[in-house]
Amino acid sequence: MAEKLEVKELDQVVVRFSGDSGDGMQLAGNIFSTVSATVGNGISTFPDYPADIRAPQGSLTGVSGFQVHIGAGRVYTPGDKCDVLVAMNAAALKTQYKYAKPQATIIIDTDSFGPKDLEKAKFQSEDYLGEMGIDPDRVIQCPLTKMVKDCLAESGMDNKSILKCRNMFALGIVCWLFNRDLDLVSNFLREKFAKKPQIAENNIKVVQAGYDYGHNTHASVPATYRIESTSKEKGRYMDITGNKATSYGLIAAAEKAGLRLFLGSYPITPATDILHELSKHKSCGVITVQCEDEISGCASAVGASFAGALAATSTSGPGICLKSEAINLAVIDELPLVIIDVQRGGPSTGLPTKSEQTDLLQALYGRNGESPMPVIAATSPTDCFDAAYQASKIALEHLTPVILLTDAFIANGSAAWKLPNIADLDAINPHYVTPEQKGNYTPYERDPESLVRYWAIPGQEGYTHILGGLEKDGKTGAISTEPENHNIMCGLRAEKVARIPVPDLEVEGDKDDAELLIVGFGSTYGHLYSAMEELQKQGKKVALAQFKYINPLPKNTAEVLTKYKKVVVAEQNLGQFAAFLRSKVDNFAPYQFNEVKGQPFVVAELVANFSEILEK
Repeated sequence: MAEKLEVKELDQVVVRFSGDSGDGMQLAGNIFSTVSATVGNGISTFPDYPADIRAPQGSLTGVSGFQVHIGAGRVYTPGDKCDVLVAMNAAALKTQYKYAKPQATIIIDTDSFGPKDLEKAKFQSEDYLGEMGIDPDRVIQCPLTKMVKDCLAESGMDNKSILKCRNMFALGIVCWLFNRDLDLVSNFLREKFAKKPQIAENNIKVVQAGYDYGHNTHASVPATYRIESTSKEKGRYMDITGNKATSYGLIAAAEKAGLRLFLGSYPITPATDILHELSKHKSCGVITVQCEDEISGCASAVGASFAGALAATSTSGPGICLKSEAINLAVIDELPLVIIDVQRGGPSTGLPTKSEQTDLLQALYGRNGESPMPVIAATSPTDCFDAAYQASKIALEHLTPVILLTDAFIANGSAAWKLPNIADLDAINPHYVTPEQKGNYTPYERDPESLVRYWAIPGQEGYTHILGGLEKDGKTGAISTEPENHNIMCGLRAEKVARIPVPDLEVEGDKDDAELLIVGFGSTYGHLYSAMEELQKQGKKVALAQFKYINPLPKNTAEVLTKYKKVVVAEQNLGQFAAFLRSKVDNFAPYQFNEVKGQPFVVAELVANFSEILEK
C-alpha cells in the first residue's frame, strides 16, 4: 500500500485549524507555519479567534481558528478558502466549513461529535455530514481523543493535561499529509517548553502518533503532498507576526540612532503583544512601563522623549481616543514619539479581536486644534519592521510624533521574514542642537530647509529650555498668546510635516496602459495584489498603487491618480481614504469598494467587483 500512495507537488495550499479556544489551534497553526517557513516556503497566516474570554466548551461562539497559506514562492494572503480543514469538535465543523473549498480534505475528532456535542452545535440529527452536504470520502474521521489518551496512558499526566495534547495529534496528521519533517516540529516544542522538558517530550510523542496514524492508515486520502521552495533568497528566516516585527523595528531604530528605547503602554487587544515582546529585551537597553491607563502610557512616553529616548506608545483605536491630549502635547512641544495604532473593529468596544482600517481619519485629524502629524500604514506582517523603523527615523530626524497604523490582521498574522543586516538599514540622525547654539539656544529655532527645531537633552550645559502645552513664542520660547505668533507657529508645524521627504508612490502591474488602477493603503496590499494578478490572468489591463505613506502623501500622488481613466479605492472602512484623497487631489472622483466585516478582503469578491467596473 505504501508504495501506491502518490506524492503530489503543489504550488500552494491553505490549511485551517479550528476548535475550542482551549484546544490550542493557534499553537498548532503557529508550529505548522514556522516549520513551513523554515524549509523555505512562503507563508501568510490569519489567526481568527473570538472576543470571549472563555466561551462555554463546544459552543458555536467559542470557536478559534488559525489559517495558513503556504506557497512555493511568495504568498500574499492567507487565502480565501482552505484546502484542508481541521475541526476538533462539532461546533468547529459547523462554523468553519464555510471557509473550506468544495473539494477540501476535512480532519475531525469523532470523539467530539457525541449527542451533546451535536446539540451544542445546533445539529438536527446524528448525520452531521449529510446535514451539511459533506462527502464522507473527503473526511478523515479519527477517534483523536481516544488515541491521545492511549498514547499518553503511561505518561503520568492527568486527564485534563492529556486532552490539551489533542492539537498535537491533529498537527501530526497534517504534517504527514504535507510531508513535513518532524525533527523541525520537535525542535520547536523543545524550545517552547525548555523549562518543562517532559511536557515537550509528551507533545512530541503525540505529534509522532498523529503522523504514524496518517502513514499507517493513509487516512482516506489518495495522495500526500509536497510544496517545494522555488524562489527563496539566501539568508536567515523566521516566521514573524506583525506585532513582533513592529517591536524589532523599534529596537533596530534605537540601536541605529544610539538611543535607549522606551515604551509606555497599557494592555489592549490586539496591541498587547508589542508590550510583551519589548519587555523581553532589557539586554538591548529597552525600557517598558505598563501604566495604569492609556493617557499615562502616552504621557510617560512624552516624558521619556523629552529626556532623550526613542519613545513609543502602543495601543488600538479606543486607546488613541484616550491618548489624544498627550499626543497633542508632543505635537506642540515637537518631540519625537512613535504612536502605534493596531486597528480593530469599532466603534466603542466593537469587535476587539477583529480587523478594520477605520482609524485613518482619527489618526489624521483626531486631536484638538491644528495638530499635523505624519501617518504611516504598514502593508504586511513583515513590513511592520520597516514601517516601525521608518516611523522612528522620521520622528527622530524631524522632531515630531508619528502614527504607525497596523491592524489585527497583520499584527496577529505572520509571514516568513528574512532577518536584515542592521548595517544595511538607513542611517538615523536625530536633529540635535549644534555646538554653535550653546549659550544662546532657544527651543524653536529651526533648520531653514526642513523647518525642524533642534533637540536639546535636559542636562546639557548651555541648552537650558522649557517646553509645555501652552503656545510659545517662535523666537524666544517664552509663553505667548499673540495672535500673529500663533498663526505663524501653526503654519510652521504644518509645513514641517509637509516637507518630510517620503518615497514616490509605486505602481505595479500594467502601469503604462492599465484600464483600471486599484488603490489601497496599508494591510490590504496582499489581497489587492492577488486580485490584480487574477484579473491579469483574464487578459485585463490592471495596475495597483498601494499607499504606505499617508501624511505627507508622496509627491507624485496626483500625477498617478489622474493618469488612469478608471480608479477604484478599496478599503476596510466606509470610504475614509477615498475622502482624504479627494481632499488632496483636484477633480479626483474614484470608484469605491468598501467593507467593514472585521475580516480580510476575499480576493474572489474583489475580482468580481473590479470586473464590473471594467465593463462599465
